[in-house]
Amino acid sequence: MATLDKDQVLADFTAAYNAKHGKDPEIEQKGSWYAIDGGKSVRLADIVDMTAELAGAAPAAAKAAPAAPKKAAAKPAVKASKPKASAGNGGLLPKAYWEDLLEQRDHHCRRPRGF
Repeated sequence: MATLDKDQVLADFTAAYNAKHGKDPEIEQKGSWYAIDGGKSVRLADIVDMTAELAGAAPAAAKAAPAAPKKAAAKPAVKASKPKASAGNGGLLPKAYWEDLLEQRDHHCRRPRGF
């Protein structure tokens, strides 16, 4: 990984941010983390990606790693099972989530202790 120049990265980000939003960003440094406009703290490498997004280009990490083709997983027919218990907000309970996760695997898996 190349060494990033803090001053250059922040200058590039400020220029791109100013071009997009019409004002300079408020950047607070806390150790090696940077909070931009009081938002979530990010690392310097993330600011490089944010600069690329503001400039309209794809992030450098996305350019470097081409998308790997997804292979179709040959899975056996899904067994008919009893309805899964669900939490009140529409999600699955932890036990039901793990059972579903383990059923989807290609190989035999054991459930965690306590099930």
